[in-house]
Amino acid sequence: MEHWKVDWAHELQSEPVRFYSEIGSDGYEVRKIQVYRDGQVLKADMFHESAEIGLSEVPAGSIDDVASQPEFSASAISPEEFERAWRTAQWSTRNVPGRR
Repeated sequence: MEHWKVDWAHELQSEPVRFYSEIGSDGYEVRKIQVYRDGQVLKADMFHESAEIGLSEVPAGSIDDVASQPEFSASAISPEEFERAWRTAQWSTRNVPGRR
């Protein structure tokens, strides 16, 4: 398992500014957290996805690839840091039709 923290520099008010991702050995996200400007913190896993947050349907790639993009600042974090963020996040209440 890998754990990442990614800050996204942008001006879009409705989009998250920080992501936390737990990446499985197959390269796919297992759990994700999104942090928004207004303080909202949402989480998703394979059983809980919504209109606002869901796991990526493609492998995450490498953290170096993410960090090389100018709008992102990415770093590996400890499992403990990820778990602290996970405990503070909330499940979204907006369901996506046809998704778990």
